Amino acid sequence: MTKKLIVLFLAAAALSSPLRAASPAEQEVAEAVKAQGLSVVHLWAPWCSNCQAELKSGGWTKTVKDNPGVKFYFVSVWNGGEDGRAMLARHEIAQQPNVIILADPGPRGADHIKQFAGLQFSWIPTTWIFKGGDLRYALNYGEIRFPLLQQFIADSNSEW
Repeated sequence: MTKKLIVLFLAAAALSSPLRAASPAEQEVAEAVKAQGLSVVHLWAPWCSNCQAELKSGGWTKTVKDNPGVKFYFVSVWNGGEDGRAMLARHEIAQQPNVIILADPGPRGADHIKQFAGLQFSWIPTTWIFKGGDLRYALNYGEIRFPLLQQFIADSNSEW
């Protein structure tokens, strides 16, 4: 009886938290953020109105151009594997040498990913700032205020 209960418990645990292999985009970001320099990881989707508002404001374009020594990873999530490159190009982001554009293959809807590169997220846009493999700031609440992002970039570059 005890053996059956253990088997049932393990089966229930496996079904309630399905394991998922890291996507190529996750693997690339996880490796890239270990670099000594500063990395900004931005999870977004072209269909998301908050993400569109950020782009229309020009804040991302200015931030990317004002920080040529920072690597920016624009990772399209919940978008069926499409990277949104055309939208980023319209806002003069895709062409910048310090921008890497990636796409997670996961779907939009009930089965979308809730974690990326080992970090939880539940909303887009989400922006993370890393230095030397350490997460310095996590902005998981939606549209970013670009003066705040610029301050976090400056703070992350300072020696403290």
